[in-house]
Amino acid sequence: MRNRRISRTLTLALALGLLAAWVPVHAGVPDLIPREVIFGNPTKASPRISPDGNRISYLAPSEDGVLNVWVKSVGQDDDTMITNDTHRGIRGYGWADDGIHLLFIQDIGGDENWHLYSADLRTKLVRDLTPFQGIRAQDFFTDKKHPDEVMVELNIRDRRAFDMYRISLQSGAVTLDTENPGDVLEWITDANFQIRGGVAMDPATGGQTLRVRDKVDADWRDLIEWPFGENGDAYTFSKNGKSLIVESSLDNDTTRLLTIDARTGKTIKELAVHDKVDVGQVMIHPDSYEVQAVSFNYLRKDWSVLDPSIRGNFADLAEAHRGEFTVISRDHADRNWVVQYQVDDGPVAYYAYNRGTRKAEFLFSARPELDKYELAKMKPVVIKARDGVELVSYLTLPVGVEAKNLPMVLNVHGGPWGRDAWGYDGQAQWFANRGYATLQVNFRASAGFGKKFLNSGNLEWGHAMQDDLTDAVNWAVKEGIVDPKKVCIYGGSYGGYATLAGLTFTPDVYACGVDIVGPSNIRTLLQAIPPYWAPMRKRLDLRVGDVLNDDEFNRKISPLYHVDNIKVPLLIGQGLNDPRVNVRESDQIVDAMRKKNLPVEYVVYTDEGHGFARPENRMDFYQRAEIFLAKHLGGRAEKAVEIADTSADVR
Repeated sequence: MRNRRISRTLTLALALGLLAAWVPVHAGVPDLIPREVIFGNPTKASPRISPDGNRISYLAPSEDGVLNVWVKSVGQDDDTMITNDTHRGIRGYGWADDGIHLLFIQDIGGDENWHLYSADLRTKLVRDLTPFQGIRAQDFFTDKKHPDEVMVELNIRDRRAFDMYRISLQSGAVTLDTENPGDVLEWITDANFQIRGGVAMDPATGGQTLRVRDKVDADWRDLIEWPFGENGDAYTFSKNGKSLIVESSLDNDTTRLLTIDARTGKTIKELAVHDKVDVGQVMIHPDSYEVQAVSFNYLRKDWSVLDPSIRGNFADLAEAHRGEFTVISRDHADRNWVVQYQVDDGPVAYYAYNRGTRKAEFLFSARPELDKYELAKMKPVVIKARDGVELVSYLTLPVGVEAKNLPMVLNVHGGPWGRDAWGYDGQAQWFANRGYATLQVNFRASAGFGKKFLNSGNLEWGHAMQDDLTDAVNWAVKEGIVDPKKVCIYGGSYGGYATLAGLTFTPDVYACGVDIVGPSNIRTLLQAIPPYWAPMRKRLDLRVGDVLNDDEFNRKISPLYHVDNIKVPLLIGQGLNDPRVNVRESDQIVDAMRKKNLPVEYVVYTDEGHGFARPENRMDFYQRAEIFLAKHLGGRAEKAVEIADTSADVR
């Protein structure tokens, strides 16, 4: 039975009918945007064109408010819900190349043991293609020359390694195609839909190797080695199978996009490179297997078009809608594209583009209700850390308020080997609308800024990586934007760790903290990682530190051992079934704080994992966070309401 208890803070808010006008509302300050508009289900999202170009699929809520896959004919209003998920919702899906099946992945309660399902458009029959207990379906591949098949990575034979299987969409038969020797992290198909390559990780060194074979019955051989500290990946074989498209930082700080010889590994041609950032998105033609365009993202995303045949199309798309665009779906004839647009002060928008007529037609936006409200702009800024390292960051300021002496939320990204980027960000808009400046910092170890920047974060959890965040706060204070007594550190996953580290290692910097699924003891974090992370274990030791064998180092970087330093209130949200950051990580720091009578609010969602997928749970947590922030920073808050059907367990 789901626990619908409400915390004492929330109960008080309900009793008072909290509108939290903690600061005066001045003329020009925009209306409060309802949390439902920002954090509820999108109206429609993730459109895809069918292989024949005649239908559009998309995600949208059912009558019960659960995200499902819908399909409509192009130019008609015959929208039909094809799947029938009733609880968690569908997020990742795509078309099979037969044009009659849709493929999607789903787990149970956030455990990330994904299963691959097919939905038949003719019968609406949904079939679990990987009905194996306790296994995980990882990447799946389709091919228009093999429309009845899908290939998927499964760890049936060994929970630590993913073999490649072929599955018939008609019969459901599952056949082992390629066995993993134990170190391969990803597989690469060729133009004949055969496994011809793989990227393996050396469990002894943390380095990576591109491994290939000339045909399916030939021996594997190592083609390129990327020692630990280098970045590399492979995209695809050429159409004739004699070369590959790879991304590599060898002989350069940032990664270069290259064509290499499949026999020797030698570079045939450098396709694209940027002096400040790694290769971003790579657009490859599905028939010719040639690179058509490459994006690079320093402050904003820019496209480099390599294929002259699409240069005019990209020019059309640049004019069709403001912001940054990405082609997210193409039909088999490559005549119809679906294009996604990102802006910073509006919802994500989707267009259908016809390459024949060169016309872009608006399909829908993900959250059209946002158009009723005035949203904030996101400004790229480059902040210098104390040692001169440049940190690409993004500042979002409240609308209608002077950018002076504001309360601020420092929102730290997860990973930590990810990055923040320009564009619509629901949390940034939420914070700004409530009256907070919001700063998002690409601290050292963030991905995409070259290997030197990435590796400068090695063994720096709680140290230089945390110093970057402190330096960013100090920058905002020095600029006069932020009140130094009203700064909250907030984040999920690694951002949750940074929150705990901020409150324990730099307790005088912050007025409060919000931690979502963040680790508190790095040793117990790594002891509980899923078995399929085993090949990456050495790399984690080299990036984070050998906390299993060095107790002193673990105690130095783990916030759990420094709870005595916490001076300000903390809110923690956790998924019970989280396979990455076990619930124990939150349990133990909450227990330690309460033994010392330190202020902490704690809520566990019993049907969630690494983050909150169900809108009811998101709404519940963000309401708690909004009230918490208003109390400790003095911003605005929407009236509190009881959230139905949440699995919140207040502990």
